[in-house]
Amino acid sequence: MSGTERDASAYGALEARFRRLGLLSGAASMLHWDWATMMPPGGAEARAAQLAELALIRHEMLTDSRVGDLLDEAEAEAEADAAAEDGALDDWQRANLARMRRRWREATALPADLVAALSEAASHCEMVWREARPASDFVAFAAAFAPLLGLVREKAAALGEALGHTPYDALMESHEPGLGTAVVDPLFDDLADFLPEFLGRVREKQAGSAPPPPVAAPVAAQEALARHLMGALGFDFDHGRLDVSLHPFCGGSAGDIRITTRYDEADALTGLMGVLHETGHALYEAGLPEDWRYQPVGRAAGMALHESQSLLIEMQACRSRPFMRFLAPLLHEHLGGEGAAACDADALHRRAIHVEPGYIRVDADEVTYPAHIMLRYRLERALVADDLACDEIPGAWADIHESLLGLRPRCHAEGCLQDIHWSVGEFGYFPSYTVGALMAAQFFAAAARDEPDLWQAIERGDFRPLLGWLRVNVHRLASRHNGPALLERATGTPLSTAVFKAHLQRRYLD
Repeated sequence: MSGTERDASAYGALEARFRRLGLLSGAASMLHWDWATMMPPGGAEARAAQLAELALIRHEMLTDSRVGDLLDEAEAEAEADAAAEDGALDDWQRANLARMRRRWREATALPADLVAALSEAASHCEMVWREARPASDFVAFAAAFAPLLGLVREKAAALGEALGHTPYDALMESHEPGLGTAVVDPLFDDLADFLPEFLGRVREKQAGSAPPPPVAAPVAAQEALARHLMGALGFDFDHGRLDVSLHPFCGGSAGDIRITTRYDEADALTGLMGVLHETGHALYEAGLPEDWRYQPVGRAAGMALHESQSLLIEMQACRSRPFMRFLAPLLHEHLGGEGAAACDADALHRRAIHVEPGYIRVDADEVTYPAHIMLRYRLERALVADDLACDEIPGAWADIHESLLGLRPRCHAEGCLQDIHWSVGEFGYFPSYTVGALMAAQFFAAAARDEPDLWQAIERGDFRPLLGWLRVNVHRLASRHNGPALLERATGTPLSTAVFKAHLQRRYLD
């Protein structure tokens, strides 16, 4: 079939529609970035209306009755072409068609008024959270969150019924196809058995060697160093930028990737590690195949896979001793002062891998981090199932946090108000962080196996071998496969806790 004939086919019509949807999603992402970085508070009401309208337009475009007909026609065309062995869709197009069908099924499960209401409620709740978090004001937050939670439950029930999942599994699948509670529960159970005893051994080993004091530095110096490190990793500043926000994230649109972080003048390493983490996300987005940029198959395979790319850069590569040997002289050059002078590579490494239970998820070390995710996983499953009321969150949070980490939050800001996710209606996302850590360990081990000079290159500040391996084995495959399948294809082993536990053993005890 010629290109002209393909463009006139049902599949061609679908590609055209999904390209428009991709462009509108990029516009919405830019509006979200502006909201988080520089929008004046008085713009919140108008911005919420704009985002709600964009969400409604995209929903209407996707649920248009013609889309279902086009999908049926395109699938019939593909079957007929395959039978005739004449001009059949190639593997990428077939995968794209399957992703289109999935997105259509999810969209048609949700009424338009629910989509609009969710967008408006999430925008309102996020703005309330931005003020409630520093004030530790759960009462104010709950007033905005309770109606949003009700809408999330409606969404979960509708998706579950349409897709044949439980409500919470449907939310998980929307973030990471192929990842549900049946996959996550055994992984988390295994980590829950392994980590407490392992944590005790690590803390006993580290007890005789206190971490060096943090490196203090002005924000301007930290930002200059952050940009230098982003460039070393492969970030293209002609197609992206770095800014500051309350909660670090990577966003923007295809060809224009936006990273945000937050700095602490008393501890430069926290801000730098945040930048490195978000750069991992950005490198993944930049590596997705340009030919499929606005199509479902050209998007990231899922959020666990996305988190694996950020954690691979931050945890696997940049908290290593070889990376600290690269970083130490740069700290002297960019930060100066007494703090930087005290930071040799060994001291930096000891600080980067210091393990201590704490309250804040984003500041947690990689040994205690899974406990923070298990806490949220338990709570949001109960919230979606309506087994936990909104006003019961603080108490339940404190109880589980104490049981897992031995600490009871002293205020809501270091407890249930610390994350942005629930305030924007994102449920089923949190498991992606720990599953992403498992994936990151497996990807990095495979890259080190295939690239024998990998660690030496990282010590020189040369990330080309690592990025090249990721481009070929992960980034350029986009959504050709779901996350677990792509992981097994790239590494030769299915998703498990084994490589992650071996990595912890080597780094913290061996």
